[in-house]
Amino acid sequence: MQGSSKTYTPSQIDDLFNPPDWYPDEHAPLPSIVEHGIPKTVQACGSCHLMSGTGHPESAGLAGLPAGYIIREMGNFKSKVRIDPARMNAIAAGTPDDDVKAAANWFAELKPKPWFRVVETKTVPKTYVNRVRMRLPAAGGGTEPLGNRIIELPEDAERASSRDPHSGFITYVPVGSLKKGEALVKTGGSGKTIQCAICHGESLQGLGEVPGIGGRSALYIGRQLYDIQTGTRAGSWDVLMKGVVAKLSEDDILSISAYVASRSQ
Repeated sequence: MQGSSKTYTPSQIDDLFNPPDWYPDEHAPLPSIVEHGIPKTVQACGSCHLMSGTGHPESAGLAGLPAGYIIREMGNFKSKVRIDPARMNAIAAGTPDDDVKAAANWFAELKPKPWFRVVETKTVPKTYVNRVRMRLPAAGGGTEPLGNRIIELPEDAERASSRDPHSGFITYVPVGSLKKGEALVKTGGSGKTIQCAICHGESLQGLGEVPGIGGRSALYIGRQLYDIQTGTRAGSWDVLMKGVVAKLSEDDILSISAYVASRSQ
């Protein structure tokens, strides 16, 4: 891997209980739950969220999130007031409280970095979703209309598939969505919602235990807005967002997510 002295075989890269740590000098010592998980029970946090905490679009970026927020959300996954159809409910249920706190404190100390480059476009590369839920360019190449979608692809598919925390993503969004999203985020869209800055801060980087949202995955932001709207995510703090998202259309959610992702961390 570029800039790394480490080498891993494909099977080691895919080992969810011992994920690669390409740049160990770039972070503090790893908690065991982040590095190894719990053998045969709970996969390592770093396997999805990476040792940089930046994550992938199909997971979540945790770097710099308040420790209290991470602990609270793990509790919500455990109690199933927040549903993840993939794996987080089982992971939360199997992770001891001390390990949750250790991971939360460790991720909270990481500095978030620009990870998504937002591009307005009418066409995107043809893609497919691999066995670990990552969307990648189709082997045959070609393009197709983006339509009313958000597509997030790695800047370098091989490096992203190898869990390289130095290789980010491109967020493709419909033409005009950033302007629509900016109006909703900054003004509330004439009563459709409220200004995001009220809770998430003027820079959208969070206030207290309210998480930062600026510069994070548009797909992730969109999933959360939709999950809160539909009740799939219904924790004690999530209910405060219920009224905020109640009137949003799918197009509104897309535009807000696109704009928020474009705000650098």
